[in-house]
Amino acid sequence: MAHTTLVAPGVTTTRLPLLDVLRGAAILGTLMTNVWIFTSPGSEWSVAQGGLHVPDPLADPSAATSAEALFRFLADGKFLSLLTVLFGVGLAIQYDSAARRGERWPGRYPRRALFLFLEGTLHFVLLFAWDVLMGYAVTALLTAWLLARSERVRRVVMWVAGGLHLTLIGLVTLGGLLTPDPGPRAPDPEAVRLYAHGGWAEQIGFRLDHALALRVEPVFTFGLLVFLFLLGVRLYRAGAFAPTAAGRRIRARLAAWGLGLGLPLGAAAALGGDDFFLLGRYVLAPLIALGYAGLIGWALDRGAVPGARALASVGRTALSCYVGQNLLCVLLCYGIGFGLAERMAGSGPWWVMGLWAAVSLSLVAASGLWLRRFDRGPLEALQHRVLRPRR
Repeated sequence: MAHTTLVAPGVTTTRLPLLDVLRGAAILGTLMTNVWIFTSPGSEWSVAQGGLHVPDPLADPSAATSAEALFRFLADGKFLSLLTVLFGVGLAIQYDSAARRGERWPGRYPRRALFLFLEGTLHFVLLFAWDVLMGYAVTALLTAWLLARSERVRRVVMWVAGGLHLTLIGLVTLGGLLTPDPGPRAPDPEAVRLYAHGGWAEQIGFRLDHALALRVEPVFTFGLLVFLFLLGVRLYRAGAFAPTAAGRRIRARLAAWGLGLGLPLGAAAALGGDDFFLLGRYVLAPLIALGYAGLIGWALDRGAVPGARALASVGRTALSCYVGQNLLCVLLCYGIGFGLAERMAGSGPWWVMGLWAAVSLSLVAASGLWLRRFDRGPLEALQHRVLRPRR
């Protein structure tokens, strides 16, 4: 039977500004990876076909190639992992809030998870194939149930999930090393035509027809999702995001270990080629993500950080900004909008990085203006309105 427990010792009941900044960084950082999907021939389908190859700066040390490789390395998988950890933190905050009010757990939370799954389904069908919300909703249901269990149960599940994930990645990586390299694959001509000239309804039909292939990532990485959710819970309970001396020590350790160990190993995997792509994205990237969290927290602990308030506004409207950035990229890059992906094809990586900067600045400006009048983002307000208890 589900039950509530006392709030974790040392966890503050006030809003933690660092979490808003980290969410904002995670949202804009996720776009640093997704922007290459929107601007590539074949777009979403190119990912499923393994067609989004990062250029090799060792073979071509030009400024454009080196800048693109560095830009993509700093983002790929790192900010998505950070966002996943923060989702676990948010779940722990909701649990502790329910405990303080004396409410049973999980209570109404399954409705919230179901609503998130429906939002993700609409996002996947109507807008962007590589949605994260559906996978988060399913993982949140399991994590919510585990929050009502003992710390020992959560620890066992966390490390078993992590171990199974490492085993899977190791086996797949080993299989790739033992299999002859077929060489780079050309984009699917039909997919290229679809995203450059096809209509919106045609793109929706394509996603539905290939739903299994396009939804493989959350299934493949379910063990990692569970591990990172529960890791977020543990970090929050340990006070890693609180403005305390213990929190500052944890953040310093995260920065030192995450960046000191993760960045060299991640760079080696990136330079090792496509055979080590999964290892870099799904094993080393989460380690670097913890380093990013620690570094941002460490910097904020030592004074004002330029852009922190802007990131916090994006973080407070994270769901709206996540969907909004994908909507903007669809309208700018696909043929149903301005068609920049086809128009700028072959012109190098600079415009792609410029597109990321322009969309990010738009989200910062829009979220800041919105929060001057409203307490929540538009999608957050809709979610709150639908899920709030009826008197």
